[in-house]
Amino acid sequence: MPMLMPTKLDVTNGGGGHVLDLETAVKDGILGGVGVGGCGNGGVGTVEKLDLSKMIEELVNSIEELWDDSITPNKTLYHLIHSWFSAKYLVMKKRSEDVQGRVLEILESLKKVKGQPRVQALKELRVVVANPCSARKTVEDNGGIGLMSSLLGPFTSHAVGSEVAGILVNLSLDEESRSNLMQPAKVSLMVDMLNEGSVETKINCTRLIENLMEDDDFESQVVSSLSLLVGLLRLVKDRRHPNGVLPGLSLLKAISALESVRCSMLSIGAVPQLVELLPGLPPDSLELALAILVNLSSLREGQLALKDCPRMIPNLVKLLMRVSEKCTQLALSILWVVCKLAPEECAPAAVEAGLAAKLLLVIQSGCNPTLKQQSAELLKLCSLNYTATIFISNPLATTWISQKIGLCSRSKAISATIQNAHIHPRNKNFIDCGGILVQFNQSQERDSIGRVEIKNRRRLLVHIVEV
Repeated sequence: MPMLMPTKLDVTNGGGGHVLDLETAVKDGILGGVGVGGCGNGGVGTVEKLDLSKMIEELVNSIEELWDDSITPNKTLYHLIHSWFSAKYLVMKKRSEDVQGRVLEILESLKKVKGQPRVQALKELRVVVANPCSARKTVEDNGGIGLMSSLLGPFTSHAVGSEVAGILVNLSLDEESRSNLMQPAKVSLMVDMLNEGSVETKINCTRLIENLMEDDDFESQVVSSLSLLVGLLRLVKDRRHPNGVLPGLSLLKAISALESVRCSMLSIGAVPQLVELLPGLPPDSLELALAILVNLSSLREGQLALKDCPRMIPNLVKLLMRVSEKCTQLALSILWVVCKLAPEECAPAAVEAGLAAKLLLVIQSGCNPTLKQQSAELLKLCSLNYTATIFISNPLATTWISQKIGLCSRSKAISATIQNAHIHPRNKNFIDCGGILVQFNQSQERDSIGRVEIKNRRRLLVHIVEV
């Protein structure tokens, strides 16, 4: 049996045979589906394409009996595909072997060279490991992580440090590697580069520090530096380079989860700066920013900082039911904390910003029960701080009230029992219907159990207080 050559193919046509490689086959039209026929001297030429369906139809019409109906596979296409794949595989295999060999050469040279040659070698290695390939494993299996870590220190130049950070951020760090990189001198260098390096260097340092925080023995002192926090806030506020916002907020969220560092974040004005960023953030970054504010609101200093932000309430109210359920829940948590801290000041401001209609929308939506309950509680908190002169004009709220108390006709007097209704403790002319205040008038009567007889639907809707 003849051996199949990886890049050549015997195509027999008529009485002569011709050896075709892949390029010739494509060039002469065989792989492109063009027919092969004799050309006088037994050569390979091109003729018109064969219409198989037309040929079969002609055979049927001529009532000629087919002498052989067995299926004969077209080996030509099969051999061409095999030849193409074999050639590509060999090239790819050789390239992979070359990359691994080059990585080993670079690692060996980094142990000897210094100065500019070291920087050039690191740049080449960073480019290689940036692409997912076997080069990363070669670096990891041959002591590359330890070698890169040894290059970081108090006397390391930023040119070397930025290249090392770009390499390490693409490697899988084990527990020993993380512990080694968490030495104060190495972390200090990363923080300096985060403040002074290029945008790419800042992002790499940010991702590397966040990677170090995954270690079980991580200590909060590593990220308590004010210089680190200031650098991260600068990164997320840099409008010229939006690609740094997401990694910066991601690390800030991880840091804000550490209770011992929250006071430091508050001392550099993290709250007002994040609040100002909220309207322009994309959804994934917005969720991180809100989570940071929720963490900071656990401290009274954080609550006061939120209350003192003039744009805090309007920005948060606009986010409700506009981005995601998670963002709505986080925004409601912040609004609840602030309104509870200063209800007489913040509740009216929230209502003026449109909070009432948003909360009613949440209650009517398909959100989870916990979120609905949170909205109802905030609605009730706002209603307790209303004056009798604030009335509703939002059709969404009036529709909800109509459904709540069972109104179904404009002309009839309807008697309905409102569940859990009670007289408002601060204004006896209002009844609290589960967070919605209804003002009484002469055509309504009430009793102590909250039963209300409604005789004028239009007048009632006009006197529903916005909450």
